[in-house]
Amino acid sequence: MSDRSEVAGVLARGDEARAVVRVLDRHGFGTVEPGQLLVAGADGSLGGGLLRGALDASAEALARDARSGPVTVVAHVAEDDAVAAGLACAGGATLLGHPLDAAPARALAAAFADGVPAALVSRADGSASMALTGGELDAVEGSLGFAAVDAAAAAHARTLLRRGATVTERVTLEAGADVLVDVWVPVPTVVIVGPGAIADALAAQAGLLGWAAGRADTVEEADATVAAFTDADVLVLLDHDPAFDAVLRTGLKGRGFLGALGSRRTQAARRERLLGAGVTEAELERIHGPVGLDLGARTPAETAVSIVAEVLAARSGRDPSVLGRSAGPIGA
Repeated sequence: MSDRSEVAGVLARGDEARAVVRVLDRHGFGTVEPGQLLVAGADGSLGGGLLRGALDASAEALARDARSGPVTVVAHVAEDDAVAAGLACAGGATLLGHPLDAAPARALAAAFADGVPAALVSRADGSASMALTGGELDAVEGSLGFAAVDAAAAAHARTLLRRGATVTERVTLEAGADVLVDVWVPVPTVVIVGPGAIADALAAQAGLLGWAAGRADTVEEADATVAAFTDADVLVLLDHDPAFDAVLRTGLKGRGFLGALGSRRTQAARRERLLGAGVTEAELERIHGPVGLDLGARTPAETAVSIVAEVLAARSGRDPSVLGRSAGPIGA
């Protein structure tokens, strides 16, 4: 979502139902940012957007109509218009517009404003919606109509949250309901422990992805930072000093991605120390070490790419493979 503060402002305004427009299904366009959302206030104000504005005319008209009830529209974008909007290629999308009651709208607004995870789950026909917010998506406003469906939807949204990345997914729940799920996860922070060219390259690479990057130079600083990790946060331990084992032990008690650089010998020595300190074999599986995908990286910049590539794969729940040999959808 391009501007969460703008969306939050519209969601928080007034006591009447708002309307939201979301991407129910799509084909083409190349890689598209998940969590696309256009919001229309009862006063006609708009916030957010869909597909870099390529479907603004269709989406805005749909938003006005959707304040009184759910509506779907199939829209297409030609190649020239798509490229002009910054999309990779032409495509089509089924847009779902539906009302959103004041309570779930305000819950989403507060989550966007405060930078905490949020989810919006609706029936695929737009007939009912619920919002989940908070670090574990434990605060719930609204209902999909039945307690069993609400419970299944909440459990699915929380599973998606554990990937640590914003995601849009249409799914049929075990309870039998066809739902559209948007989960918005705050931008991750990559905490880099250790100096050097790889640290500099990693900070730069994080910046290219729109992630925050921070440095922790001491055990105490790193330990306190990792103790406060969310699922979306990332530790990359470059320093081989055994004193930093304490930071990994703290990380294993909490959440987030734990990565450690080093040779096979360094990894083996660290492993033995952690086992000796009471860490279990199962817990050690959470530490990505040597961190990074096997891309043949040789320079600091290439190593940084390999590291963030593994983080991306872990966050999306993917087993990395060559796209040309995969059977799944591209960019989904």
